Amino acid sequence: MDPPFRSSLALRSLPLFAGLPDARLERLAQQCRWQHLTAHQPLLLRGDPPSGDVYLLLSGRLRVTSYSAGGRQVSFRDSVKGDWFGDMAAIDGEPRSADVVTLEASTVASLDGAAFMALLREEPLVAEREMRHLVGLVRQLSQRVIELSTLGVQNRLHAELLRMARAEGVVDNVARLDPAPLHEALASRISTQREQVSRELAQLTRDGLVEKDGKAMVLRDVERLSRMVAQVSGAG
Repeated sequence: MDPPFRSSLALRSLPLFAGLPDARLERLAQQCRWQHLTAHQPLLLRGDPPSGDVYLLLSGRLRVTSYSAGGRQVSFRDSVKGDWFGDMAAIDGEPRSADVVTLEASTVASLDGAAFMALLREEPLVAEREMRHLVGLVRQLSQRVIELSTLGVQNRLHAELLRMARAEGVVDNVARLDPAPLHEALASRISTQREQVSRELAQLTRDGLVEKDGKAMVLRDVERLSRMVAQVSGAG
């Protein structure tokens, strides 16, 4: 691992720690354990004993997911550089609630639960960001419950693509998902089968909303997609 990843310079780039004094960042860097993970490597497993470590993603991409008793995968979200996770176990001391697996080579720093809780008590700005983070997760999960309970597969896929487009960034009404999400991954996010996702994406392609560009998926009319989602969700 490159030496800069083990320094306060790496932590300074994380939104959670923005604005912290250099001395505080140096102490945090010394408290962290640093790991470089290969692609498709498990980092956390659901039900693991509550170590309480909080993980900070410095590079790469991870997936937060879980499996039913029958082996069906349910994916919650993908984490990218700057995200953090594992904080719920640090706060309540309960076992891990989901699996976390790398999607590509990734570098993470982990901070033990006691140090994380001390940080929240001593740095009000960090505590506020943590509260906003947890509230955001609650809102996301609440929205997914509503979609799973009230929308069909087609509409759930539209809503998921719209979330992904906004997360990646929309420029001139166009969003580029690079690399394109796998059909299996989309299916696990919206609780359906890969074949159904393939059929719906084919229809969106015929309608001119989606097209392939190399390894990327391009959403050509995000405003139209947004209207389609709003129409069935009652948000419009």
